[in-house]
Amino acid sequence: MKKLMSTVAMLLAGTTLAHAEGTLQLFNWGDYTSPELIEKFEAETGIDVTITDYDSNDTALAKIEAGGHGFDLVVPSANYVQIYVEKGLVQELDLSKLPNHGNIAPEWMNVDYDPGRKYSIPWQWGSTGVAVNKTAYSGDINTSAIFLDPPPELEGKVNVTPEMNDVISLALWYVGGEPCTEDTEVLKKARDALVAAKPMWLSMDYGMTEKMAANDVMASVYWNGAIFRARLQNPDVVYGYPKEGFPLWMDQVMLLSDAQNVEEAYKFLDFIMVPENAAMISAFARYANGIAGSDPFMPEDMKSAPEILVPEEFAAAGHFLPTCSPKAQEYYTAIWTELQK
Repeated sequence: MKKLMSTVAMLLAGTTLAHAEGTLQLFNWGDYTSPELIEKFEAETGIDVTITDYDSNDTALAKIEAGGHGFDLVVPSANYVQIYVEKGLVQELDLSKLPNHGNIAPEWMNVDYDPGRKYSIPWQWGSTGVAVNKTAYSGDINTSAIFLDPPPELEGKVNVTPEMNDVISLALWYVGGEPCTEDTEVLKKARDALVAAKPMWLSMDYGMTEKMAANDVMASVYWNGAIFRARLQNPDVVYGYPKEGFPLWMDQVMLLSDAQNVEEAYKFLDFIMVPENAAMISAFARYANGIAGSDPFMPEDMKSAPEILVPEEFAAAGHFLPTCSPKAQEYYTAIWTELQK
C-alpha cells in the first residue's frame, strides 16, 4: 500500500503546484497507483495527471493542513476520513457529477465513517498483518508475537512498518486492549511491549515488497497486497493474520476543499468507479476494491490468494480501526515518539 515519498514528492515539498487546464494533482500512497490506469485515463480524457507520493496517513494530513500544497485529490484511510471532514479539508461531493456512484458495492456504500459516500470514493481495502519468510521460521505466523516477542530464529531480522496507528493497535490487541483506548494501564503495557521488542528488530521501514522478495528481511509487519506482490517474486514469503487482532482498512479518494482542478477531479473519481478500471487499480497493487462488478476483470491469481481471502478462523480477529479521540491520539503520539528514540 505504501512506500517512502518519491523523488517527485520531495522535489515538490513546500511548493505550490500551478493550476493548468486539463491537469490533475493526485496525492497518494507510494507504489499504489496503477500506471496503466493513469495512461488509460489520460488517453480518454486528455487530462495530464501528476502523482505525488506520501508514506503515511500522518504525513499526508500534515501536508494538507499546512496549505499551499496544490493537490486536488488525497487518499486517506477510513479512520482519517472524519478528521479531514471535521477540519474542513475536503468538500462534499456533487453526486450529480458522478454517474457511476451507484457502482459502489452496497457493503461499502453506507460505511460508518462516510454514510452514503458523500465525501469519499473507494480506492482499495485490505489488512495489516505479519509476513514471514518460511525458510527462516516454520512456526506459527498468525500472531503479533512475530514482532512483539520474536522467536530466536527471527531476532534481528524483523521489520516493523512505521505506521503509528497500525503498529500501536496491533500491540494493544496483543496485550489484551483495544485500539484508541484511553486506559493508561493498557497503553503502558502496549508501550512496554513495543519498547522491549524494538532491540530485536532489524528496521522500521517501508519497501518490503522488494526487501522480502530479495530475502533482505525475514519478517515484517506490513500490508497484505504488498506482501502478495513479494510472494509472487519469492514463494517462501507467507502472510499471517495475528489471532490477537489485526487492522482492516479501506483507503478512499477525497476531493480537497482547495482543489484547483475540480472538474478534472470529478472525471477521475467517476472513472475509477467503472468496474474494469477499479480492477486495474487492484491488479497493480494487489488489494481488493469496493466497486461492484469488478471481479470478472480481476487477475485470476487474486481470486484465491491467501493474502486476499482471510481464513475463516481468523476473520473475527480483523477490525476496522476507529478514529481515535484527541486524548487517545495524544497517548499514541507519546508512545510513538518514545519508540523512535
